[in-house]
Amino acid sequence: MKKNRSRKKPQPAASLATAAPQKIIGTTRPSSRIKDFAQLTRLDKPIGIYLLLWPTLWALWIAGEGRPSVKNVIIFVLGVALMRSAGCVINDFADRNFDGHVSRTKARPLATGRITTKEALIAFAVLVGLSFVLVLFTNAITIWMSFGALGIAALYPFMKRYTYYPQVVLGAAFSWGMPMAFTAETGSLPPEAWLLFIANVIWTVGYDTYYAMADREDDLKIGVKSTAILFGDADRIIIATLQGLTLLCLLLAGARFHMGAWFYLGLVVALGCFVWEFLSTQDRDPMKCFKAFLHNHWAGLAIWIGIVVDYLVR
Repeated sequence: MKKNRSRKKPQPAASLATAAPQKIIGTTRPSSRIKDFAQLTRLDKPIGIYLLLWPTLWALWIAGEGRPSVKNVIIFVLGVALMRSAGCVINDFADRNFDGHVSRTKARPLATGRITTKEALIAFAVLVGLSFVLVLFTNAITIWMSFGALGIAALYPFMKRYTYYPQVVLGAAFSWGMPMAFTAETGSLPPEAWLLFIANVIWTVGYDTYYAMADREDDLKIGVKSTAILFGDADRIIIATLQGLTLLCLLLAGARFHMGAWFYLGLVVALGCFVWEFLSTQDRDPMKCFKAFLHNHWAGLAIWIGIVVDYLVR
């Protein structure tokens, strides 16, 4: 398998980290600070919340057999928003000396110095603390599982230094709320729930590879690893294969949970989304790859709507 078309030799990450762009530190208005923290937590770009939320709701609706408790819906929706924001903060903290060398991320608040590392760590602690308060309103097994969620979320940003599979760790982080939804809703974790977990891990690796394809040239320069670099010219074929495996796992999960026609219709819509993404990225244009990444939001939403309607018509 070829690694990549680019012949540019990656520079050592350490040398680039010490050559970070000059940072801008100065007095700013309160409104500017609010904007900076919104950018740090990506509240101005909610796509990550959507991609984390839809699979969590898949699990919550199936665990509650179409009628999850209002309390758990509120807890998990707020928890998704808080933990996604916390994940963005710790990601930018880990990449603070590298983001300035990537065209898409060079204006981030930590990379430019508009937010200090101390402020970022405080923000991370506050967001995690608020998330933990929410989990306290569930049950003991869900509380214990939340520590796993925190560990994986904190580990992910550093994996791109050591492995070409950081997307797998991200997939685990984005999927951990699914078994937690089952334990919160039912007090137990059926084996079938892991089919949903595996499906989402695979799906995340696929769509985040599109995301990494948009940054591939910059990542090669700074020595950051990703599945986009590993897969090379086979990237789109492998993504399509991963998306196919995602649908297969969801088909198996649907059979085990006795889902009906509307659920499978949602999978058909998701398949259509995946086909569009494959066809639209034939030239591997970075912007088109980024749009393909964003497009996965619609696939996740379609599957959730299929689950909701399937239970409503029973």
